[in-house]
Amino acid sequence: MKVIVPLAGKGTRLLPLTKRVPKPLIKVAGRPVMDHVMDTLKGLDIEELIVITGHLKDVVERHIVEHYPIKARFIEQKTLNGTAGAINLARPYVDGPVLIVFVDTLFDADISLVRTSDADGIIWAKEVEDYQRFGVLVTDQRGMMTRIVEKPDTPISRLANIGLYYMRDWRTLFEGIAEVMRQPPGIGAEFYLTDAFQYMVDHGRKLQVAEVKGWYDCGKVATLLETNHHLLEHGRARAPRPVPGVTIRPPVYIEDGVTLRNATIGPNVTIESGSEVRDSTIEDSILGSNVRVTGATVRGSVVGDGQVIDGQSVVSSVLDAGELAPAR
Repeated sequence: MKVIVPLAGKGTRLLPLTKRVPKPLIKVAGRPVMDHVMDTLKGLDIEELIVITGHLKDVVERHIVEHYPIKARFIEQKTLNGTAGAINLARPYVDGPVLIVFVDTLFDADISLVRTSDADGIIWAKEVEDYQRFGVLVTDQRGMMTRIVEKPDTPISRLANIGLYYMRDWRTLFEGIAEVMRQPPGIGAEFYLTDAFQYMVDHGRKLQVAEVKGWYDCGKVATLLETNHHLLEHGRARAPRPVPGVTIRPPVYIEDGVTLRNATIGPNVTIESGSEVRDSTIEDSILGSNVRVTGATVRGSVVGDGQVIDGQSVVSSVLDAGELAPAR
């Protein structure tokens, strides 16, 4: 099985950090988001990763080559024309069933369904309360998709599409993408992969909708910090040895090589190696490596590598390369 990983997006909701760091390599609980996602694919017989790159593509390619022992092919999406446009770039290299994984969210999904399901494809989904924010999947009594509806006004379904798909019938998938791209584009001059799924269903294919236990967004500050909290509470917590004058409020993830003096840290805080926090309070935040915080408060924020915060409050913000921006 081949795996298509679309990575061309710019991650605008995490600016200015994503000027320097590709969105899938933003760290949560001390590891890049993409690494957490790739862990969930262990055990699958993956023939090749087909990676659709764009923004900061050299950084993405280097990370994948250095960290994943899987054959990888890189294709640049020079025109950001939507999810269908991204997947269409992989068409010449797909000759069998394919898994499509968008890696800006984490999920607790039963990937083993790819071995046992006899459907033409599987779309994983999560039941949500705020269904108006998402594309939702309408199913029949057997749990097969009948429709995908973007941001419905009424609760016709609460099953949100999470961006994880297995397509056994890859031929009809690409037929659907070709048909979608023959039509006028949608909002933002984009072509949507979900329209290709609708094409498949309309042409008699069976797409199973499988619910995931958990779905954790990493695309903006608030949800990135929520995901950080979830990971810290489920195995990623790492507290330092007690230090006089330092109060630790778990859960936290603090790497070796972090200096803490007269500080209150936590809850829900990640601090990477080489950082130093003195006379300060850090809550509900992620600090990169070699950050210096002195006489300050950091709350609800994401701070990039090498930043200096001296005598100020950083609240609900992103700080990187000396540029501070409010959370989006």
